[in-house]
Amino acid sequence: MLEHGAAPPTAQRPEGKPPAGGLGARLMRRKPVERLVAEGGQGEGGSLRRSMGVWQLTMISIGATLGTGIFVVLGEAVPDAGPAVIVSFVIAGLTALFSALSYAELAGTIPVSGSSYSYAYATMGELVAWVCGWCLILEYGVSVAAVAVGWGQYLNELLDGTLGVTIPDALAAPPGDGGVFNLPALLVVLLAMAFLLGGAKESARANAIMVGVKIAALILFCGVAFTGIRAGNYTPFMPLGMAGVSAAGATLFFSYIGFDAASTAGEEAKNPQRDLPRAIMLSLVIVTALYCLVAAVAVGALPWKKFASTEAALAGIMQDVTGQNFWAVVLAAGAVVAIASVVLTVLYGQTRILFAMSRDGLAPPVFSKVHPTTGVPRANTVLVSLFCGVLAAAIPLGQLADATSIGTLFAFALVNIAVIVLRRTRPEMKRTFRVPLSPLFPLIGFGLCLWMMNSLELVTWVVFGVWMAIGLVLYFAYGMRRSRLATAEK
Repeated sequence: MLEHGAAPPTAQRPEGKPPAGGLGARLMRRKPVERLVAEGGQGEGGSLRRSMGVWQLTMISIGATLGTGIFVVLGEAVPDAGPAVIVSFVIAGLTALFSALSYAELAGTIPVSGSSYSYAYATMGELVAWVCGWCLILEYGVSVAAVAVGWGQYLNELLDGTLGVTIPDALAAPPGDGGVFNLPALLVVLLAMAFLLGGAKESARANAIMVGVKIAALILFCGVAFTGIRAGNYTPFMPLGMAGVSAAGATLFFSYIGFDAASTAGEEAKNPQRDLPRAIMLSLVIVTALYCLVAAVAVGALPWKKFASTEAALAGIMQDVTGQNFWAVVLAAGAVVAIASVVLTVLYGQTRILFAMSRDGLAPPVFSKVHPTTGVPRANTVLVSLFCGVLAAAIPLGQLADATSIGTLFAFALVNIAVIVLRRTRPEMKRTFRVPLSPLFPLIGFGLCLWMMNSLELVTWVVFGVWMAIGLVLYFAYGMRRSRLATAEK
């Protein structure tokens, strides 16, 4: 069998050098796995540092995932599904599980920072890799902004409960949501940027503390709100039918997008082949269990028709159940920390994906410049943070969440296909984790992603189509000619 990326016997050439040819050949040129791994960690002027074990990697995935759906999007999903929002979480979790299995196999086989972008580059060619990377920019970059919007809501809850003041709507909400500029959203992104500039190890330590705080806050919510559960609140269980459950599941999939964040740390993990698959699977199990528990308690404690469509839903439930402001304030404080952790870890993932794309020549060189002292891509971190911060301050949450979901689902679908392709083209490669019942499970994951994409509204597809069109223009105008594989052909 031919080595991946090698030429057929009729066209001998140096190993790893892609074939020259027409447009089709250039679009399908692949980067050998060995070359991806060999270049791992190397940037312009320095290299990333391997400082994370399985614990830190798991905390990165939990930090990027836990809190988004519960603290931010739950209030929007319940009106769609009613009490069956619990089923919506399960459906979204199962969709994530099949894709997580594929991520775990590829993360252990191709332990680099590019996540699904790099997996696609090694299996399906440069054009597909670019499309996947462009989706990841939508997934990570835009989700940072979406989560940051919700952070401002809980910050106001906290300020109101402790000081009796709130940030004026004009400065606490984006245009379209009754405000002019969402200042808190911008501030939390800049705070995360400050942590990231300090170094990966320091950021991971701060994230671990924040993850502990938000798990404690959710357990506290379950303990207090459990006393307010009424059996009648669960009936009718599925008032809007399976269509409502499916629509809510597609929206709630936004809550699972962080589980793959550990795969973006492939070049900063001490033992990536062993630890990345473990971190991905462990984080998904923990997050799904907590999501379903909190959702079950929340809809039991408050009739679904009274569920306010607000980003601060859990704090409101606590206050309604206890009749006291104290518990709502405590939960709001936990949510402020929780959502800040999501912003930190997802922003981290975005910078590392752009780092990998830049190193391959598909993005400007500034994104792969590493500071020699901190081992951090500084310019990359600052530019991405400023972009996400401004986006968060100017765009309403709902539009951001749905746009993120469709980009995520598309990237996950490609990862499931990448597993099948790599199994066929490189069956001899060492794999520290293997998807069971392949290709059945990857195909199920692929199908579930397409099904959930189909549940999203037409306007979301229009936004996605425009985003893809912009990405293709950028690729043909810049990336196709400047990629490292392209310059190697000359």
